[in-house]
This record gives sequence, structure tokens and C-alpha cells, in this order.
Amino acid sequence: MPSDRLNRPLRDLRISVTDRCNLRCTYCMPAEVFGPDHAFLPREELLSFEEITRLSRVFVELGVRKLRVTGGEPLLRRDLPELIAALSRLPGVQDVALTTNGLLLPRLARDLKGAGLGRVTVSLDSLDPQVFGRMNGLGVWPERVLDGIEAALQAGLGVKVNTVVQRGVNDAGLRDLWLALRERAVVRFIEFMDVGNHNGWNLDAVVPSREVLARLSADGTGAEFRPVTPSYRGEVAARHLDPQGHEVGLISSVTAPFCGDCSRARLSAVGVLYTCLFAGSGTDLRAPLRAGASDAELRGRIAGVWQERQDRYSEERGEMTPGQRATTASKVEMSHIGG
Repeated sequence: MPSDRLNRPLRDLRISVTDRCNLRCTYCMPAEVFGPDHAFLPREELLSFEEITRLSRVFVELGVRKLRVTGGEPLLRRDLPELIAALSRLPGVQDVALTTNGLLLPRLARDLKGAGLGRVTVSLDSLDPQVFGRMNGLGVWPERVLDGIEAALQAGLGVKVNTVVQRGVNDAGLRDLWLALRERAVVRFIEFMDVGNHNGWNLDAVVPSREVLARLSADGTGAEFRPVTPSYRGEVAARHLDPQGHEVGLISSVTAPFCGDCSRARLSAVGVLYTCLFAGSGTDLRAPLRAGASDAELRGRIAGVWQERQDRYSEERGEMTPGQRATTASKVEMSHIGG
């Protein structure tokens, strides 16, 4: 099983199935960039379900144990339960999950569960209709996402909720969101990151995770929460429990980077392999796949890329001066490779 140049194994694969989305979240696909005339990828350029399944099988042979289906918004891809069923049957796969904005879960949750999906991560950044409407770019109210969460729970899916925290945008409502959801789902608060090239990131908008934890606590200090030992190497969220045993996760890519344990590869909807969320370029797997490459050839290509990997962008970001941040090279958009 390959390890990269920093001795990190390949254990997780994020699979984007579309670059399309039915929201325009300001930190991912801002409406002023991804407007009505934006040219999304034509269907023939997307990997077919058969191609995704074959590549996933090769990744599993190289050590991947967890598969996560992403987008864009993955539930926009027609007949997605068919792909979930194929992925969940791959020998060696221990977990198949999906990241979604939740809007289509009322219609699809039961079919996804029946196909073998184990859990979903749903994005919800505020319970305040005005705040959430501004953040999702289209004025969609949080009730629609809450309906999706309820549908997932009723279908028997595990549910986590991801909240991207931005100072002066949604940070005032964090405790309300936590209290409303902690009985039904694990809530994870994510530091605002400089993904893609159009989200207007700046360090002043980042609310450090330690401050988030303080805001969630009754006394404003965070002292009531106790840390939980990580379940495995490379666990992204630092988990904490409140006195009643409710779990909260903190994803601190900016203030406490976890690059040293990152075991995630990302496959774009057109078959490009990226080795970092903040990568500027990747490796084309679609061309050799469609040209008739054998599994052994694909396996060798993937292993070779991983063995040369030395990405540690978040750590390097922390070492940059403000002037250096301003000249950071162009990065792949999050809508192409998921979060």
C-alpha cells in the first residue's frame, strides 16, 4: 500500500459526481461568478457510474477504505442510488458516505439508504432565515434543509451537520444552531477556509475553533466541554462532549492544520485526481481509462502520484505573511472536488 513522501497512507477517497449545484453559497459558488450563464460541464465529460466504480475499485486495492460522494451537489446527478449501490458492494470498502446541502433528501433519502449509504453530512450555516438566505446566495430558508435532515434520520441514515463559520456573518447564531440540532445530529463547525479562488477569504473573517467552543458553552468559556480521543489517525474533526454527552466537532484547518495526518485523495467529476483540497492541478485518470488502460496500469499511475505527494497547504498557509497570502497560486474550485 503506497505512502506519500510524508509517510501518509491512502485511506479516503472523495468522489465528485457533478460540478452543478442548486445553491450559490458565498464561500463555494458565489452567484456573481457562477451566474445563470455559467457553463457547467457537459454530460459526456463526466465520468460514468461504471467508470467511477472501476476507479474506486482500483483505489480500494491501494488501501482506500472510506468513500465519500460529493459534488457540487451530488443529489443532482440522476440515478445516484445506483452508484451508491455499486460502491457499497466493492470488497474492502468499510464506509460509504455523502455530502449534500440536503434539499433533495426528502425525495431520495430512503432510496440512498436502501442502496447501502451509511451516512450523510448536511451543510447548514445558520437557522436565521435572512442570514442563511444570504449565505446560500438564493434566499433558501433553513427549513428546507431541516426537512432534509429529518428525512435522512427517518430513513435510518447517520447525520452530521457542517457549519462554515464566518465572523460578522453567521457567528452570532452558533449556540442557537448547536442547541437546536445536538439531540438529532453531530454538528461540526468549520473555520472559514480559502478554498477555490472566488470566496473573498481573509484571515479577519476566520473565527478560531477555540472561540467557537467558547460561544457554544453556557458560561462563554468552553470549559464545560471535554475533548474526545481521536478514533483513528487522520480524523479531521477534533471532537468534544458537553456535560450531557452531546458531541460537537471542530474543523480547524486554519488555526490548527491537520495536514500531517491527511489520508484523502479527491477524484473530480471529469476524472482528475487531486491530492489536496487546495491543489492547483491534478492528474488525469479519465484519458487512460477511456484509452483502455488495465487496472494494473491505473493502479500504478495512482500509486505513483501518491508516492510523490508532499502537499501540506494549510500548514504552509500558517507560515505565510499577509503579502504572501495575496499572491497564492490559483486553486481548483471546491465545487469540482467537494469539501
